[in-house]
Amino acid sequence: MNIYRGCTHGCIYCDSRSACYQFTHPFEDVEVKQNAPELLEKALRSKRRKCMIGTGAMSDPYMHCEEKLRLTRRCLEIIRDNGFGAAIITKSDRILEDIDLLDEINRSAKCVVQMTLTTYDDKLCAILEPNVCNTKRRIEVLEKMRERGIPTVVWLTPILPYINDTRENIAAILDECVRVGVKGIIDFGMGLTLREGDREYYYAALDRHFPGLKERYIRQFGNAYVLPSPRSGELHRMLLRVCAQNGIMSDPEECFSYMQELPEKYTQLSLFDSETGAK
Repeated sequence: MNIYRGCTHGCIYCDSRSACYQFTHPFEDVEVKQNAPELLEKALRSKRRKCMIGTGAMSDPYMHCEEKLRLTRRCLEIIRDNGFGAAIITKSDRILEDIDLLDEINRSAKCVVQMTLTTYDDKLCAILEPNVCNTKRRIEVLEKMRERGIPTVVWLTPILPYINDTRENIAAILDECVRVGVKGIIDFGMGLTLREGDREYYYAALDRHFPGLKERYIRQFGNAYVLPSPRSGELHRMLLRVCAQNGIMSDPEECFSYMQELPEKYTQLSLFDSETGAK
């Protein structure tokens, strides 16, 4: 479910800026699918089986315009009213404004809230993700979801070579994930991806904030799509170890399967009891 196209959070590494998505206008000039609630309701009513409805993979459903438009909230109300589940990914604490709806969806079906965490350092976070709340605030969001019994998954990505790919950064984020009881952590190899459109924007940001680093990237990675951190093996092993010790899912496919699965309501026992008179 893509309600918005484009984003105002300003993350310097955003893949959605890539030319393959055919933006012909500034990425921050957000397109709004104003009839999204009507389209969603029509689609859900035609489905024979309930399922999980995902949003946030391309554009954050809680960017600045959501404060006024409330399209994400209206769609969540439709999901709740039709008995479906929801899996939402965001970087924004604006999701807390809808925690009542998320709670209701989770009680009647299933709701999974996903948060992207890239760097624990507030100053660095302000450079990498300048127009959205910092990591510590996002961790507070995860904690509030836990208090409601809403399961959470963290996207530990992207990890930028020579910027946030330190043991100290990853360890600090993992410690907080353990503390707030996340269900899973998704990592795709401790690196980032770059392609046309995204690469140029990212390199311009490197020139502004990390002079000389762009040239280092070009020498080491050229025009590669996948740019792994030189510490990727070490950092990924740390992730696996922490997750194994604390019962947290770390395999991306397992995390995706969990988020896509909407368990049925089991009523067989109560039906059996009513038929036999068992107490």
